[in-house]
Amino acid sequence: MTDQPVARRTVIKSAGLGIGAGLASGITSAHAQTQPDEIRSDAYWAHKGSVKLAMYRKWYAGPRTGIQPVLFLVHGSSNAARSSYDLTVPGKGEYSMMNVFARYGYDVWTMDHDGYGNSESSGNNSDIASGVEDLKAAMDVVMQETREQKIHFYGTSSGAIRAAAFAQAQPERVLRMVLSAFTYKGEGAEEIGRRQKNIDALRANPRRKRDANMIRSIFTRDGHPGIYDPAVPEAIIAAEMKFGDTVPSGTYLDMAANLPVVDPAKVVCPVLMVRGEWDGNSTNDDLLDFFRQLPNGDRQFVILPQTAHSAGYSKNRYLLWYVMRNFLVPEL
Repeated sequence: MTDQPVARRTVIKSAGLGIGAGLASGITSAHAQTQPDEIRSDAYWAHKGSVKLAMYRKWYAGPRTGIQPVLFLVHGSSNAARSSYDLTVPGKGEYSMMNVFARYGYDVWTMDHDGYGNSESSGNNSDIASGVEDLKAAMDVVMQETREQKIHFYGTSSGAIRAAAFAQAQPERVLRMVLSAFTYKGEGAEEIGRRQKNIDALRANPRRKRDANMIRSIFTRDGHPGIYDPAVPEAIIAAEMKFGDTVPSGTYLDMAANLPVVDPAKVVCPVLMVRGEWDGNSTNDDLLDFFRQLPNGDRQFVILPQTAHSAGYSKNRYLLWYVMRNFLVPEL
């Protein structure tokens, strides 16, 4: 491994393929031929002090017109970046948001947060504050590689809280932001109530159990398992178990004991808030309270029908992509 972020360049077909497993310390296939139906991918290291954080990038390499805006995807509490945003579910259609938005014309980035996936661990519990520091380190790489000083952000679940907290800390870096499955105060939310019963255990250990059964429970806990293809959690399990059966506990602890961690009055960029109608991590009242306090008049609140917490994994994921694309389009 080098001491600077290093790109691993590959070229892959766009028909639902994820980024290849593993990271490389050198550059391979840097001059591979690009075809109109191809998506190009890179992998990088960011540095948060001595901790190396894995980053991934995809963009459409075929003919295009206009600018290629940067979109950064922030993962949630239980899965790393690639199973969150570059998932392959054989025979089940497209589940990679990276592929989808690369085809839309975006330069799409994501990262494994501290203690997740291919990233190293600082030994902390990777709470929201730690996630903000991760994103600051990632922005150094994004700005170096793209020359863009201000980019779009999307976050889901605790990733939405991370993204909003970053926008609060560094508003000059955020162009437009999409918050999906966000939680503000968590009042009246069933899933937050369940986590509050485990506060002592979450405080006692910087990591928590995240085995195959826990991953499956993400798709049943809101009471509507039929809105997901059962192959999806199995694909996530296959992608995630190689990293072990625990993940950092910090975001769960923050959502159980420390909400709110974001002040909506300090999130000054345009914001799209997206909520599944059956999402147990929040209520309409909780999110509308946050939404009404946002200072930028360029804001939208969308409820996705027949959708629960994990909108990007659902059979209705196309609705999420549609509202995102239309919100981000003014910058294209």
